[in-house]
Formats: sequence, C-alpha cells, structure tokens
Amino acid sequence: MRPTIWRPLATAAVTLLLAAFLTPAAAHGTPRESRPVYSYADAIREAVWVDTGLDGDGDGRRDRVAVDIVRPREPAAQGRKVPVIMDASPYYSCCGRGNESQRKTYDAAGNVVQMPLFYDNYFVPRGYAFVGVDLAGTNRSDGCVDVGGRSDILSAKAVVDWLNGRARAYTTRTGTTAAKAGWTNGRTGMIGKSWDGTIANGVAATGVKGLRTIVPIAAISSWYDYYFSQGAPLYDSGPDWLSDYVDSPAARAKCAAVQRRIVDGAPRTGDRTSLWTERDYVKDARKVRASVFVVHGMQDLNVRTKHFGQWWDALAKNGVERKIWLSQTGHVDPFDFRRAAWVDTLHRWFDHELLGYDNGVDREPMADVERHPDQWATSKVWPPRGTAGATLRPATGPRAGVGTLGLRKSNGTETLTDDPRLSETDWAARIDTPTSDKAGFTTGPLTRDLRLSGSSKVTVTATPTTATAHLSAVLVDLGPDTVRDYAASGEGITTLTDRTCWGASTPGDSACYRETKPRTTDVEQTVLSRGWADLGTSANPGKGVPLTPGRAYTITLDLAATDHVVPAGHRLALIVAGTDRDLIDPPADTPTLTLDLSRTSARVPFVGGTAAFAAATAGATPVTPDSGPLDGVTTPQDPYRIP
Repeated sequence: MRPTIWRPLATAAVTLLLAAFLTPAAAHGTPRESRPVYSYADAIREAVWVDTGLDGDGDGRRDRVAVDIVRPREPAAQGRKVPVIMDASPYYSCCGRGNESQRKTYDAAGNVVQMPLFYDNYFVPRGYAFVGVDLAGTNRSDGCVDVGGRSDILSAKAVVDWLNGRARAYTTRTGTTAAKAGWTNGRTGMIGKSWDGTIANGVAATGVKGLRTIVPIAAISSWYDYYFSQGAPLYDSGPDWLSDYVDSPAARAKCAAVQRRIVDGAPRTGDRTSLWTERDYVKDARKVRASVFVVHGMQDLNVRTKHFGQWWDALAKNGVERKIWLSQTGHVDPFDFRRAAWVDTLHRWFDHELLGYDNGVDREPMADVERHPDQWATSKVWPPRGTAGATLRPATGPRAGVGTLGLRKSNGTETLTDDPRLSETDWAARIDTPTSDKAGFTTGPLTRDLRLSGSSKVTVTATPTTATAHLSAVLVDLGPDTVRDYAASGEGITTLTDRTCWGASTPGDSACYRETKPRTTDVEQTVLSRGWADLGTSANPGKGVPLTPGRAYTITLDLAATDHVVPAGHRLALIVAGTDRDLIDPPADTPTLTLDLSRTSARVPFVGGTAAFAAATAGATPVTPDSGPLDGVTTPQDPYRIP
C-alpha cells in the first residue's frame, strides 16, 4: 500500500518541479542552475550509427561510427530539445575510462547499460543528453583508427554534424532505416581526457558549427609533439603501436594498409612529415568557434604541458573564451584530484555554455592553480597581467659545471658529456656538485617569492664532438617542499575504498566512485619545466641533419608551460645536459658538448618580468658549491655513483 501512496505523491512533486523548470524565464527570471528534475532510470537509451562519409577500412562501404545515447525521456515527450555532452573515445571497449577503467556494457537489444564515467548519471537528470562515440575502428564502429588524423577527427565531427541536422545516421550498423536527432537543439559540448580530449581539440579546430564548448583534459594539441621534441624521440614506439592497441578485432583484420601508411609517414628520424602536419591542431586554432576549458597536470610526463601551452597561446591570439585548471598531478582527471569542486565547476560551465544560464562562471578567475597538494590559488587571467619574459644568462662559477644564473651577459664555456643513464632528477640532486654529465647554473637564495607563468625558451650554442647529439634543458626550484608524488603509481593520487555518488544510479550503471586523496612526497628540488631537442634540427626544426664535429650550433629549445612560485629562500636553476633518461631516447653517438655561455640564455616568463627577477635576486649571495669530486670523477663514497 505504501508504494501506491508514494508514487502519486512523487509524481506530483516531479510535475511541479518540471513546471517550474519549463516555465519561460520571463515568468520566473533567468535560471542560474539546471536541477536534477528528470528520471535517470527512465532515460531513453539508444544507439545510432553515423555515416562519416569515409571508407577508411577500404571495404567499399562508407564507414559508420557507433553513437550510444542516454537522454531524458520527459523533454522528448514534451517536444523540448536538449543540448548534448559528448565524449568521443577509442577506449570504450579495449581499455576503459576513468580511474576504475569502466567499459561500456549493453543489453540484449544493443543499447548501452553502463556508460563509463559520471557524466550521464549527473547531467541527464539535469536536462542534458550524453553521447558516447566509439571512435572509428574501435568497439562497434567501422573504419580504422589513424591516431588523430582525418579518420579520428572527421568521424567525431560527423556526429556533431548529425546532431545539427547535417549528416545521416541509421538505427543499425548496416541497415537503411534513418535515425534523426530531432530531440536535440544541436548545442554540443565535447569533453574527455587524454586521447578523448585530443579529439575534442581536433574537432574544434575544424570550426564545426554547433560545437559550443570543449573541455580537453590532459589532451594533445599536436601529435608530433607527443612523439618527438624538436627531433628528439620521446618514445621508442610510434603511433602505429597505439592504433593497434585500441583497434577492434574487425579493424585489425581490415586496417593493415592504414597501419602501413602510419609507419611510413612517421619515421623515427623525428622529421616533420605531412602525417604530422595533418595531426597538428594548433595551426588551425584560428578556426575554433567553441569556448575552451583546459585542464592539465603540470607534472604530466605522458601528455607533456607543452601541449596545453601552445594550444592556449594560439587560442588567445584568436580571442577564444578560455578557462584553465593546472594541478600538481601527472596524467590525472580532475574528478580524481579535486572532485567536488570539479563537478560543481563543470556543471556551471556547461549550464553557461550550453543552456545559456548567466551564472557568473565566465566572470570568475580564469585560472585555478594548485600550489601545494589540495591548496589552490586563482588568477583573474592567465598568464597574469604583467607577466613578461626576462632573459637570464648563465655564467661560470668557481668549479666546472657549477655556475651562476643572472641578468648579466658573460663569457666562458662549460663542457658536458651525454650520459643516458642519468635523468633530470639526478642532475637536480647534484646541482652543486661538479659532474661531467651536466652544466648547472643557479641564482642565490631568493629574497622574495618569484612566480613563473607560461612557456620558457632556452637558447644554447653548443659544439659537439660527434655527428649526433641531443640536448635537454630544465628549470628547477631548489629547496624543500611537499608535493604530489607524480612519479609514483597514481601520479599524485591514492585511490581509497570509500565511494561517493555523483548523480543518479541504475542497477547497471552506478554513479558512485572510489574516493581519492593526494599522494605526497617530500623533495629537496622540483623540476618546473623541461625541453628537449636534437641538435641536428638547429637549422631546420622540421628536419634533422648530421652534425659536423667541432662546429658550433645554436638552437632554441621550447620548454613546457608551467605556473610555479619559487619561494623566498629557494634558488632557481637552469640545467643543460644531454639525454634525459626515460623521457627522451639517446642519440646514436655519445657526444661531448662545449657550451658557449656568451651565446646561451633562457627566456623565462615572470610575473613582473625582469624587474621581478632583479628584485627577488637583489642581495642574494651565490651558494658555495659542495666539496666533492671534480669533473664527474667518482669515488666509492660518492652516493650518486652510477654502477
């Protein structure tokens, strides 16, 4: 009897809520927040296959991509059209999404039961449709994965076109019954982490109409810069490995020709080919119509921060509405490092961008930056006003390889020999110890805080002894701190057993996810920014050539974007070295490099520019280097000796 009484009462309450929600704004004022007034349990779940217009797998039929949809039933019954939140991914079946690696699951009719992540659970009750797209060549889609190329991008773009009435879709993979998207107003927001966010960047760069906003999380902006850094290889495998990793079994059987084109177009020489040009979204930033909410970990060593930095700068030149979150984590979703604030901010962002609500999110500070684990600061704009580049000059010190960093140009040379066994953390730990593997330059202890914000450049003039040579340049905060342990498992988070719920659940799709907490570590130095290059690309960044031993070459390394405050009492360091172990591959030779310090400098963006650096270093006394072995000579007592 109780359920019978409860149901009409609940129905009446929902009816009143819907009436208030659907009444024209003129009667009740402009809404500021969408409310969970629709039933998630009764939501419409359906699948369509969108015609991409391509035949990537060469089977003589136009490829169709699978689109799984969860949308509220009530607006459809009332003739109301809803906006769309869309995540186009290659990972829905092979690898899973999110911290718990969720995959799509289906009922007997082929409709989605579990949609990974919380987006559908949270937003469908609030009047949004959620659309999960299987990228071409993955899960239930036709075609071939081409790792950010035309197939990847145009297959996702075709879905945006379909949502806006410009493309065809069908109710089955091979059938002829058309499916219409009459339930949506076409306003689409794309979101996703890593490859998914990369697709959002690429689709936005086509300028497709109807795409109102994108939220790229730890996303690639240029695939060349994922695999290479100015000619220096970042990974020992190419994009063909990645495409094979996510291909569906059907795609693997059909896509050998596509795999071959990827291999041929992406030589391990590091040369920029037409394959990379096709996969560079930064060059097309002028076409972007959508607003962009960027999220990135400043210690992401998978998708390095150069990706968001160059994308952000290109969008700024074209007046794109932007917002940014920068964490101390590695390759981590904000749902797993700042969950409550993330869900609230994302909710307000989509309400503003897709529903048109004047909720003030566009007038809030543009940037949120994590200064210490779970401690955040904001900036009205990013980089902050008054940020300007200062040219820092390295100078020799009292011992070889241990120099100073300041504003005055100096003469002299430093010599280093590439040691592929060592990394940036080894160099930073031995900054005050003369070693043959690096040249380090430091300020004295700062007398006031100094904030870096943006992307740096380091220009190096080096004379090699061999025909091949790689260079690394890193900026380091020398001083004790407690930071997120981005190098450990979890990349700065620890996953707990307790769960919290974010939206409505069904028996097949829970909105409850395991909580996390920061995983921290105490450090004596923090690498802020990194850059790498093949010295052979000094004349042409798109093509490397053999070096002439004994000849001087000048090259400018692009360092990854960051936002970091070096506190008073700490020192700022610049380190120049060869191979950065585990981050770039070594060259064919083992070069010794002589640096001409009169033609070597770092251009670093400080809030306050050169004046801020001068003020922070005024009165600073250079640190006397630690006593120790000279020129990299080790003794059995040396704690940093490499076996």
